[in-house]
Order: sequence, then structure tokens, then C-alpha cells
Amino acid sequence: MKKTLVLSFFAIVSLSVFSQTTKPATKPVAAKKPATTTAASAPVLKTTLDSCSYAIGMLDGNFFKMQGITEINAQMLGKGFEDMLKNKPMMSPEQADMLIRRELSRMTKIKIQPTIDEGIKFLAENAKRPGVKQTASGLQYEVITEGSGPRPVETSRVKVHYIGSFINGQKFQSSRDGGGQPYVTLLNEVIGGWTEGIQLMTVGSRYKLYIPYQLGYREQGSGEIPGGAALIFDVELIEIVNQ
Repeated sequence: MKKTLVLSFFAIVSLSVFSQTTKPATKPVAAKKPATTTAASAPVLKTTLDSCSYAIGMLDGNFFKMQGITEINAQMLGKGFEDMLKNKPMMSPEQADMLIRRELSRMTKIKIQPTIDEGIKFLAENAKRPGVKQTASGLQYEVITEGSGPRPVETSRVKVHYIGSFINGQKFQSSRDGGGQPYVTLLNEVIGGWTEGIQLMTVGSRYKLYIPYQLGYREQGSGEIPGGAALIFDVELIEIVNQ
């Protein structure tokens, strides 16, 4: 339940090597080519420098493709790389890093929007069910069993059993599987939905927490949990450890 894209500017800049091997045509391409036309103009890896440069462009290109960026201006990309080698960039590394982070965030939001929308719809319907309460943050909870012990605070270390599932009911994690041991953690070191929700519970209680993505793993996701996913946790508060 721990909180979870640090982007290196130099990784961004290294992508520009691709432009050295894929320069844009300087003349319009004819609509029809003679039958004898060959691929002789295609880039050829003649030297180790050629191969290394291509490999940098290929690997960095693949990284950004996976993030959702599939178009670049190869000329400006190459200029960015060249300007850095000459120590004459048109922006600072911090500005470049911020720009790329902002663009990646925008692309990520587009990619996960269907998951976000699905969670919003689920929580809106869930809030109508008898017994489900909602806090100002958007966290929803349902009391399964109400205990009689003390309540933890944000800095408490707690021992809990939990079952985590997606809104379709598919379980992704459980401390109870295979006779598992309870999970012990500090409440200020877990996702926001846990930090807030478990503080509502008394020792001995068992609640269902319905957590919007903003209080869960946000846009980044974690492991098998996709970005933008609303989650459900069945949590039993067993003990406040070393209170």
C-alpha cells in the first residue's frame, strides 16, 4: 500500500540522436517512382558511432512511445542534442524536464481517462446504496463490523488484515491469502484512502473502503493496478501497535 516518473533531461536529449540517422527530405517526393528505384538512400550503420547513435535513438524513442508520445520534430530534436553538446541550449535542463513532464502527464491522462470515467460512474452509483457514507474528500466507506477499541491517528502504526479488489470484484491483493500474516504499517506511509479511512475505524472494526483514484495510486498506478483506478479495500483493524 506504499505510495509510488522521474525523467532525466539527458535521457530526453539523447533521443535527438535519432535525427542524425533520419534526416527529413529536402525535396518533395515524386508521386510515382520508377520501377528501378531502390532503398539505397536508407540510413546505413557503417561505423560503431553509427550503431551507437542509432541505438540511443531507438531505445529512447521506444521509451517515449510507451508513454504515448509518437510524433516528434526530428529537426528540432537533433538541434536540442547538438546545442547541449555545444553548451548552448535554448532552455535550461529544469525547463526541459518540466515541459516533458507536463506533456507526459497530459498523454497519460488521455490514456487512462476511460478507467477514470469507469471509477467515477461506479462511485456515483455506490454512494446511493444504504449504509455507504462519503467523506468530503470523496472517500466512501461501509461498516461491516463496528469495534469498541480506540481510534488510530495519522501517525499511528497499525496492524490490519485486508483484501484489495478492483471495482469489478477482481481481487488483486490480500493479507489473508494462504493463512497470511496481518499487515503492519504507519498510516502516514500509505495511500490517502487508507490514511483517512482507517482513522475512522476503532480497533476491532471491519470496514469496506471505496477509494477514488486520487486517494489511491493516482494517475501513475502501481504494479498490476492501472493508473486512474478506483479501488475497494475490505479492512479489519486488529491493533494499534506501540501507540
